[in-house]
Amino acid sequence: MNIRQAGVSLIGLIVVLILLAVVALFGMKVVPSYMEFRSMKNAIQAIARERPGGAPADIRRAFEARSNIDGFESVKPQDLDVQKGVISFAYRKEIQLFTGVGLYIDYAASAQ
Repeated sequence: MNIRQAGVSLIGLIVVLILLAVVALFGMKVVPSYMEFRSMKNAIQAIARERPGGAPADIRRAFEARSNIDGFESVKPQDLDVQKGVISFAYRKEIQLFTGVGLYIDYAASAQ
């Protein structure tokens, strides 16, 4: 009787583990940037609800207060674009993945 074994070879296991490590590294680098973006987006949405038609200076002060509490670093209050009740921002974030290899992500959000 010839019994053939089935399963994952050592080489196959190593390849899968390397792929999982790369995906995990990518996730650990990108997720904090995205979470900061979502926090800033939620902040301008809350400010737009609290101060409909507010003066740009008041809106920027409110964003600065939220920025001090939540620790936003990518967008400063003067970077906000406030026009006719619409608050918006846009920025580019560079994330270093490896030495000499990076990822650019363009974020943009607006709230009325």
